[in-house]
Amino acid sequence: MNPLRVTIWNEYCHELEDKKAKANYPEGIHEYLRGALQADDLEIRTAWLKQDKEHGLSKKLLERTDVLMWWGHMHHEKVKDEIAQRVVDRVHEGMGFIAMHSAHMSKPFQRLMGTPCTLRWREADERCVVWNVNPGHPITQGVPLHFELPMEEMYGEAFLIPQPEELIFISWFEGGNVFRGGCTFTRGMGKIFYFHPGHETYRSFHNGHVQRVLANGIRWAAPAGFRAFKELKSGDVMKKL
Repeated sequence: MNPLRVTIWNEYCHELEDKKAKANYPEGIHEYLRGALQADDLEIRTAWLKQDKEHGLSKKLLERTDVLMWWGHMHHEKVKDEIAQRVVDRVHEGMGFIAMHSAHMSKPFQRLMGTPCTLRWREADERCVVWNVNPGHPITQGVPLHFELPMEEMYGEAFLIPQPEELIFISWFEGGNVFRGGCTFTRGMGKIFYFHPGHETYRSFHNGHVQRVLANGIRWAAPAGFRAFKELKSGDVMKKL
């Protein structure tokens, strides 16, 4: 069986400029996650904002990507519109998309949602409890009913996204806020999973439960073996009939 082809995309700016971010992820969040998520059934590559004129997301690479993971925070506007649309088109064709942390404000995610995707937030070193509210879901397999992150950026409601198709996690912060921190959507033939932990100055991606969630998310979001969208789009199927 061929491995799932995963691309982890990262702005890769904070790790070069911020001491805390660099200490947490010396080679970048993308490279840390590639190492943490590596498995025999996954073929993982990485890409980043300033890699090249196409942000490392060429048509050829995206055509060879089953699941795209996206980490963004402060430079969403620097992603070219045509590249963002290229990602959206691939999701419609069946590519899985995992939006991590502030990728809720990324161009691809906003276009896929069709809403502002804004939320309440503050960075105050708050404890976060992530509650697993869908323990039978494939994304939560091997994940406890709740787990704690010692510090995480607070994301709170109201979160201006469409009604999720599935609510997977609700996060509680010691300041009292709650947040739909893990939820899924379908757009076209592509599956989308949003998961909130991952602020660059904290070590959330070092947490084993977070890693398990992301690993499960990759396998859940993978195309279900159907890659004939281009035939459908071109009308070739109708001609054959």
